Amino acid sequence: MDSISLITGLIVGAGIGSLIIFLLNKKAQEKKANNIIEEAKAEAEVVKKDKILQAKEKFLQLKEEHEKVISNRERKISDAENRVKQKETTLNNKLHEVNKKDKDLSATKGNLERQLEIVKKRQEELDKNHKTQVELLEKAANISAEEAKSQLVEVLKEEAKTEAMAHIKDTIEEAKINANKEARKVVIQTIQRVATEQAIENSVSVFNIDSDDMKGRIIGREGRNIRALEAATGVEIIVDDTPEAIILSCFDPVRRETARLALHQLVTDGRIHPARIEEVVRKTKKQLEDEIIDVGKQTCIDLGIHGLHPELLRMVGRMKYRSSYGQNLLQHSREVANLCATMAAELGLNVKMAKRAGLLHDIGKVPDDEPELPHAILGMKLAEKYKEKAEVCNAIGAHHDEVEMTSLISPIVQVCDAVSGARPGARREVVESYINRIKELETLGMSHQGVEKAYAIQAGRELRVIVESEKIGDDQADKISFDIAQKIQSEMTYPGQVKVTVIREKRAVNYAK
Repeated sequence: MDSISLITGLIVGAGIGSLIIFLLNKKAQEKKANNIIEEAKAEAEVVKKDKILQAKEKFLQLKEEHEKVISNRERKISDAENRVKQKETTLNNKLHEVNKKDKDLSATKGNLERQLEIVKKRQEELDKNHKTQVELLEKAANISAEEAKSQLVEVLKEEAKTEAMAHIKDTIEEAKINANKEARKVVIQTIQRVATEQAIENSVSVFNIDSDDMKGRIIGREGRNIRALEAATGVEIIVDDTPEAIILSCFDPVRRETARLALHQLVTDGRIHPARIEEVVRKTKKQLEDEIIDVGKQTCIDLGIHGLHPELLRMVGRMKYRSSYGQNLLQHSREVANLCATMAAELGLNVKMAKRAGLLHDIGKVPDDEPELPHAILGMKLAEKYKEKAEVCNAIGAHHDEVEMTSLISPIVQVCDAVSGARPGARREVVESYINRIKELETLGMSHQGVEKAYAIQAGRELRVIVESEKIGDDQADKISFDIAQKIQSEMTYPGQVKVTVIREKRAVNYAK
């Protein structure tokens, strides 16, 4: 019982001790919190005082700046007032001078009016004397003043026209000398740096065979083999008395090449019959299409042209089997591309773009279909279709002046196309068109009054016009030469350029008997 009471007392004592400790801790915390609050209030007061001081300093600073601005404005206003006063004084002085001059002018006005009356009287006397003199001159010359004036105007017109033609001639010659100096240098350097090749394509191909016995096998029984071959290839096959040779005739070089390769394979294999012919022709067409694509790719690789559309590559390959006036189109396009690149390099332009435009300038000649469009316009539309750059498209369309040139690449392509196509030996011209061009040149020369004879020489590259010396003067000869050149340029189509030479001579002939 005593032990229980002891334990109970200990427990109660421990609880009271814990309570006392708790109360003491709480009181200490409250005192600490009060100290923190007091410190915070003190710091807040300090901050508040600092802010008030800063605000006062800022206010004083702004007030000082404002006073400075006001003082500056007052000074400016004062200066402006002084200037206004000075101007007012100056204006008053000028007004005084104007008033003084006005009085002087009023005084001299009367004198001027009197002098004008004297001048009018003298003018009337002069007009009367002039009229009298004109009447005397008309009587002496038997011609009126209006007629004399019109004759003088006509004489002056002729003199002015003659002087104008001489001036035009001098200006043209000077422009040619100055403009052709650098152009000649660029063209000559371009031609010297590019080696040209000539390739003459015909509309017929000759297929050689080992013996004439093979001709019968190619013809077949009742001609069925040759008919099947002609139907499959679209080429006319001529088997005549020519020894060990068969002629393939077609205007399409691709078809002609297909027929030649198919015939070579048939002759080599030895099996010649309609079914075999159709099979070989079909395979040959596929092989030729692959070869065309390879030729286009190889051409672009040789020229360093990249990113060309596959369809444009195929058209470039087809150029190998197409000719223009006897000049192979692919060789011509490669030549133009190299010329364009060289000329663009000489002029500091984009070499790759010039080479690209030169290669593609004649793609309008090898389309799959045959639309009713000039080849330059068709080529430009194809280039636009396959996303070529605007400068390249314009150069293709403008190389025969069908569209307006919009970039410096276009005239380069036109010039290089003319250089490649118009050089001697590059192209063959049909005899009839050549004769017609020569006749047209001579007809144009004879169309002017005073022309006695006209001769087209140097394969139509020069027109010599002989005029009557009694009717045509030297100045008129210059004008005739200029007019004929302009007429040829506007009415005719010709390669290169045509030189017009007007000859005026006086011959004195006597006979000793």
